[in-house]
Amino acid sequence: MRSLNEQGKTALMTIDEVAAYLQVPVQTLYTWRVRSKGPLAIKVGRHLRWRSADVEQWLLDQQDRRAV
Repeated sequence: MRSLNEQGKTALMTIDEVAAYLQVPVQTLYTWRVRSKGPLAIKVGRHLRWRSADVEQWLLDQQDRRAV
């Protein structure tokens, strides 16, 4: 997975892509969203999308929290 596309813009990921990347079930992402946990989702029309940079940063933040 790349953070940026060819134009230098942050790539958007689908819920299936985020779930696969984080190795969690899709339902977990829905639950996290309702509970305001997990990486920030963006609503594009009726679809949820995640910025790949936000997902990567969220993952790093989880690591930092446990290291403290």
